[in-house]
Amino acid sequence: MRVPVARIRLSSPRTLNWDALANNRCAPPRDQGQAFLSLYREIKQSSMHLDPTVLPPVFKACAELRSLEQGTAVHADVVKTGFLSCTSTCNTAMSFYLKCGATFSALKLFDEMPQRDSVSWNVMVHGFLSRGDFEAGLGLFRQARILDFEPNVASLVLAIQASWKLDDVDEGLSLHGLVVRNRFVADVSIQNSLLSMYSKFGDMDSAKQIFDETVERDVISWSALIGGYAQTGKAFVALQLFREMSNEYMIDMDGLTAVGVLQACSVIEDIEHGRSFHGHLIRRGFAGDLFIENSLIDMYSKCHDISSAYRVFDAMIRRNTVSWNSMISSLVHTEKHWEALALFDSMKEAGIQTDEVTLVNLLQSCKKLGQAVWCKCIHSMVIKRQLISTNMVLNNLLDAYAKCNYMELAMEMFKGMENRNVISWSIVVSGFVHIGQPDKAIAFFREMWLAGEKPNPITMLSVLEACTVAAELKLSKCAHGIVVRNEFMNELAIGTAVLDMYAKCGDVNASRKVFQAMPQRNVLSWNAMIGALGMNGCAQAALAVFHEMEVEDVRPNEVTILSMLSACSHGGLVEEGLSIFQRMSADPFLQPSAEHYSCLVDMLGRAGDVEGALEVIKKMPKELEAGPAAWGALLSACRSYGNCEVGKDAASRILELEPTNSAGYLLTSSMYAKGGSIHDMARARLLMKKKGVRVISGYSLVHVDQKAHKFVSWDGSHSRSEDIYFMVKLLHNCMYLAGKDDYPII
Repeated sequence: MRVPVARIRLSSPRTLNWDALANNRCAPPRDQGQAFLSLYREIKQSSMHLDPTVLPPVFKACAELRSLEQGTAVHADVVKTGFLSCTSTCNTAMSFYLKCGATFSALKLFDEMPQRDSVSWNVMVHGFLSRGDFEAGLGLFRQARILDFEPNVASLVLAIQASWKLDDVDEGLSLHGLVVRNRFVADVSIQNSLLSMYSKFGDMDSAKQIFDETVERDVISWSALIGGYAQTGKAFVALQLFREMSNEYMIDMDGLTAVGVLQACSVIEDIEHGRSFHGHLIRRGFAGDLFIENSLIDMYSKCHDISSAYRVFDAMIRRNTVSWNSMISSLVHTEKHWEALALFDSMKEAGIQTDEVTLVNLLQSCKKLGQAVWCKCIHSMVIKRQLISTNMVLNNLLDAYAKCNYMELAMEMFKGMENRNVISWSIVVSGFVHIGQPDKAIAFFREMWLAGEKPNPITMLSVLEACTVAAELKLSKCAHGIVVRNEFMNELAIGTAVLDMYAKCGDVNASRKVFQAMPQRNVLSWNAMIGALGMNGCAQAALAVFHEMEVEDVRPNEVTILSMLSACSHGGLVEEGLSIFQRMSADPFLQPSAEHYSCLVDMLGRAGDVEGALEVIKKMPKELEAGPAAWGALLSACRSYGNCEVGKDAASRILELEPTNSAGYLLTSSMYAKGGSIHDMARARLLMKKKGVRVISGYSLVHVDQKAHKFVSWDGSHSRSEDIYFMVKLLHNCMYLAGKDDYPII
């Protein structure tokens, strides 16, 4: 009797190896994949009946080889032989399609399956989530739960990860409940996933609770908690945990631990700890780890050590786009904008592909430097790279055009945007304020409101600034009403801006009410209130608020002292001002700047102590130099009190420092005119004319029916200019008769 050929082939060593793999359900290694596919073709060509247990390893071999064509052919064989009713075969076929990226084919096969089991659902959920399609994967996961199919540990871990990647807190909490109900809570990988999820959500109390309940903590558990505390700004806690992990539990760190520690050093700007940890990383063999080196660049830049960041960057053996972006971002962060643009040129020469982060960083530099040409170049790159639909890039480009005073281009671009959001509208409002057109900013905000776009706090900050520049009280009250209706007054920055807005409109009582109603205050709020009182001539009240601030244990900063010196200067409180300045000089945490000395000069000069003001300039520290503000204040005092001797020196200094500013020439001319030196007055005027210095006229602002009106001396363009000048003459004559003015009656 003749033995069939197929039976002989199955007796060969290769066939025995095949049978072992089929029975064990394990995927063949890549180098064996082609061999097993060859065996499968031989079986097909023989007269042997095809066994369905052979098919799963074949699909696994196709998935390992990423051979979509061969796997599709095997699927066709499954259909022909009627094996679609075999659930295990369909499951491996779906897994094959998902690993090859053919999600449509996997979904079609899933929909056509006559019977599904928990493995079927887990294959689909795992396949979509592992590919980064989180929304579709979680959608399938929810369907599986409705139909009571049990998830496995791998699917649960990926689902938990997807919830924080999508920032879906509710889904994350629901998954935690499922973990508890299904008694997966003791699994280390599940615990670490939940720990990472709560850390990413910023819920460190829940993360710490899970960490404390974890019996077998590994390096992943520690890294997740350390990274969570670092990301939520609790850097000291993160560093303490790292010490505990290393010293008490003797657990070796991994790359994620290192990144968390570096981030903690960045948050508290602890350069010494950062450098020490850098040395520790080198000793532990982490030098050359791309992820860690990128984090080192970020750490050094956040600690304002750009030289060390550059050294790390230069020493890198290999760099990716993140490396270049980190270095460019470091330069932007430290205001080295020209260097950032130069590094971008080097990036292009190195053949590194730019991404959205690169372009956004460059736009920050263009905005700061006012380089509209560069903005246009980046705009062309955005179009070429087909990033025209990316809101982050477009909004930054819009902002760069606005800050470079190209509002026409910004508006043209805004009108062409398909997906405008509240940020886009806010940028245009802010742009109009930036170029000094508050009326257009407010009109555009009205347009935004009519379009149904709800403002956010950033929008309202720009609107409040526009009202501040316009100095219209009625408009300011409307803006305040919008802030209240949208419940933005609890925002510290908003409350401070409203306070400042009323102060600039001259309504200091409204500023007081806003300040007193603020639920919380910081040093900026106190500074704004002191400044509001000072600029409106309430020097004694400003001094009282300053003392109240100290009683409230709020530490004043340099701006507080500057505001107080300005208030004392305009209110004639010389002794109080000198006392505040002396206290500042004795405080090791407060360093007087050139502005503080200028304010001191102005205060003494206004009080008539010209010699004392000059002495302050002479005794300024060597590292500080008297600028135009100090010499200008001294010159103004010399003009007011007729001290031409000191005034001559002050005039020569200020004209040397600011040769193109008309203020110095006009003060000098006025001083000589008041002192009766007509020849010197004419010479100052002639010098200004020879140098082509244009006079920038000051203007006065009056409120009529709660609307602000500006007028300039001898300007008759205003509709009520005759009434205005009549009132000015009347006020001048009243001051003369009261003995407050040296000039004769007019």
